[in-house]
Amino acid sequence: MAMSSPSPHRVVVIGAGMVGLSTAWFLQERGVEVTVIDREGVAAGSSWGNAGWLSPGLAAPLPEPAVLRYGLKALLDPSAALYVPFKFDPKLWGFLSSFAMNCTLKQWKRAMGAYLEINRLALDAFDQLGHGGVAAQTISAPINAAYEHAEQANEMRHEFELLAEAGQLVEVTEISGADARRVAPNLSDRIELVLQLLGQRYLDPGAFVNSLGDSVAARGADVRLGGSVRGIDADATGLTVITDRDDSVRGDAVVVATGASLGDLASRFGVRTRVQAGRGYSFSVATQEPVPSPIYFPVARAACTPYRGGLRVGGTMEFRSQDAPISQKRVNALIKATKPVLSGIDWDSVSDTWVGSRPVTVDGLPLIGATSSPRVFVAGGHGMWGITLGPITGRLLAEQIVSSRQPSALSAFGPLR
Repeated sequence: MAMSSPSPHRVVVIGAGMVGLSTAWFLQERGVEVTVIDREGVAAGSSWGNAGWLSPGLAAPLPEPAVLRYGLKALLDPSAALYVPFKFDPKLWGFLSSFAMNCTLKQWKRAMGAYLEINRLALDAFDQLGHGGVAAQTISAPINAAYEHAEQANEMRHEFELLAEAGQLVEVTEISGADARRVAPNLSDRIELVLQLLGQRYLDPGAFVNSLGDSVAARGADVRLGGSVRGIDADATGLTVITDRDDSVRGDAVVVATGASLGDLASRFGVRTRVQAGRGYSFSVATQEPVPSPIYFPVARAACTPYRGGLRVGGTMEFRSQDAPISQKRVNALIKATKPVLSGIDWDSVSDTWVGSRPVTVDGLPLIGATSSPRVFVAGGHGMWGITLGPITGRLLAEQIVSSRQPSALSAFGPLR
């Protein structure tokens, strides 16, 4: 997408999660002065409580036939990982209807093609952050998809085949019985089979994003926390970001990276694709011995990650208001689903119970790039892949902002589609 504005000297980034701070960091790499604004704080949203997987081998559009089949069954199961409230909400049901229309194999293949290049570059962007001074580490480890019954793995085998056919790098080994528990000793003896996806990583998301924020601040960014943005005004000389405090900020360009709230500011600039809050839950538990690598229970849709000497357990997709309180029923359902398939867990130690809003789009593609204003950009709508794809999103968007040229990897993610 061609842009007529000159390379900006100062950019205002709205949002201090993984995507916003990555964009700020890579803008600084290109010599741009940055102001970062967030209404709460660094890593205050989904960047804190998610599973922390860096899994480009799994990153794919959410709408696909299996998700639609599961969703229809889940509507009748109050303990299912998916929760949709039965109440009159035209906007939500309109979103879900459009999402369902994208759950075809043809649409998935088209959208999957858009992910290939950005997935290929994803881990390299983390390495660049590390080489550039971000102190927090990423840890290389496989992701172990575990099944109580071996035949349950057929669906994921098929998914891996589709990913490989699309061009995604997928390296999987199958481990059964006692061998599975040797590579993942926290699995219970009910597990018959593990599909082990190699070449992935994980991190402590809160620690990493805070470290990224520290690096952005140490490089000279003006970081302003605790103030909500009311709007963005444009004039001939630049942009003004108006906050609810008496500290409005001027910039040559603005990046909106506010997750599920992206549309509140971006709709004025021609962004019509709705970003819906798909809320996920997590909690932490103590373990008798260290957990060596992430574990995924596809049947329960639960993701488990080594976390500060114990285990973080996360899952569910809840389509409620992002400001709704935590539902203990959803937490209890997640505990009930994972308790029989894990061992060595102190279930009385549940702590850090959290809910956060994943920003989901109807076509499963994030929104990255320029809006109807060549000086206003958006970066969001990554669904479950905001941590995995946050740094590469920031690197590519910073390139576009400074060079006025859209990188090929972003061509399918235009916010005005």
